[in-house]
Amino acid sequence: MSLLRIYCSLRAGPPHCHWLLSETGRSAVQGEGILSDAPLKAARVQLIVPADEVLLTRANLPQGAKRRASPVLAFAVEDETLGEPETNYASWLGSAGNADVLAVMDKKGLSRWLEALDAAGIHRYEVHCETLLLPLADGEWSLAWDGGEGFIRTGEFEGAATDCGTRQSPPLSLRLMLEAAATSAASPAALAVYLTMADAAPDLEAWHSELGVPVRLAGPWDWREAAPDGGIKLVQTGSRWRLPDNLAARLKPAAWIAGVALALHTLAVVADWSLLRSEQRALTQQMAARFRTAVPDAVAVVDPALQMRRMLAGARHVAGVPDGGDFLPIVEKAAAALKELPAGTLRVASYEQGRLSLELSGIDAMAARRFVARLLQGGANVDALIMPARSGSSGFVVTVRAL
Repeated sequence: MSLLRIYCSLRAGPPHCHWLLSETGRSAVQGEGILSDAPLKAARVQLIVPADEVLLTRANLPQGAKRRASPVLAFAVEDETLGEPETNYASWLGSAGNADVLAVMDKKGLSRWLEALDAAGIHRYEVHCETLLLPLADGEWSLAWDGGEGFIRTGEFEGAATDCGTRQSPPLSLRLMLEAAATSAASPAALAVYLTMADAAPDLEAWHSELGVPVRLAGPWDWREAAPDGGIKLVQTGSRWRLPDNLAARLKPAAWIAGVALALHTLAVVADWSLLRSEQRALTQQMAARFRTAVPDAVAVVDPALQMRRMLAGARHVAGVPDGGDFLPIVEKAAAALKELPAGTLRVASYEQGRLSLELSGIDAMAARRFVARLLQGGANVDALIMPARSGSSGFVVTVRAL
C-alpha cells in the first residue's frame, strides 16, 4: 500500500508543504514545494501538523460531549486558548486518568488545507499531530530535540512543544512539566531524547542533574520515518459510496431510525451547548456581583474583569506605582528579549491601550519562536505571532501585553 505524508503549517497555509511517498517494495520519494507537485494518487494520505500548532490539553467533559469532533468542545478549553472558541477546531482524543484529552487547532488554517486537498482530488485523508507520532515507551517521556527546541510526548494522547534550551540546560517548560508531574506522583522513569538534527545531542549528565530524571539518547527521528499507524488521528474522512437503488426500499426502516437518531443527536448537541452557555452566564454574573461588591459606585458593569483591571491600574497610577500594562514596563520586557536579536531586526514598534506591537524583519521562524519564548519567560503575554508582517514584507508581528 502507498502512503503519502504531507507536512504542512496551518499558519502559513497552502500550497507550500513537505511530502513523502512510501510504498511497499519501493524506495521512498520525498520533496518540497506546492501541493500540486506532490504525488497525489496514494492509497492513503496523512496530513501532518507541526507540534507547536496543535494544543493537547485536558478537560472534564460531560458524558454526552465525548465525541470525536463537536463545535461544543472548543468551549470546554476556552480559558486555555486565545480568541473566541468559534475560531478553534477541537477533537476528543481519549481519556487520561479521570480527564479527557482534546486536540485544538486553528479552524481557519485547517479548513484552508482541507479545501486544498479536496481541490486536488484527495477526499480520503487523516490529520495527525507531529507530537503524537513520536515513539513512546512505558514509563518514559519522549522528547524530539533539534539542539535548541523541540516537542515532548508525555502520554498516549498528551504532549506539548517546548521553549528554548541549550546543550547544558534543558528547556524551562520541560522542567515545569516534570515538577507538575512530581506533585501528582506521575513522574516518568526516564526521558528518551530523539534527535531531529545531527550533532544536536544534549549533555545527558547536565540535563539529568537539572531535571532529576535519567536522560538517554534514543537515536535520530523524523516525521518521515514515523510508523504509519503510530499516531492518533485528529481528523479522518471515510470513503464515499452510493446506495444501490434496489436496496432503498429494504433500508427505509433503517433510514427512519437514522433520522430519529440524528434528531436525538442534534438535541444532545443543543443541550450541551446550552449547558456550557448557562455556565458561562453564571460565571459572568458571579464576576459582576463581586465587582459591584468591591465597587458599589459603578454605574454599569459590562466586562467586570476588564473594568477591575482598569480600576486597579488607575489606583496604581494615583499612588504613583506603574502598572504592568503601562508603556515602560512592557517596553522593558520587550527590550530584554530583543537584546539577542540582530541589530536592525525591529522595524516598527507601536503602543496602544496596554498592547505593544513589534514588527520584526530579517529573522526566520525559529528565531521568532525563540524571541516569543524569551518574552514569556520575562513575564509578558504574547497574543499572536503573525506571518507575514502587515507591511507586506516578509517578517513577523508580535503583540505583547502584561500578564
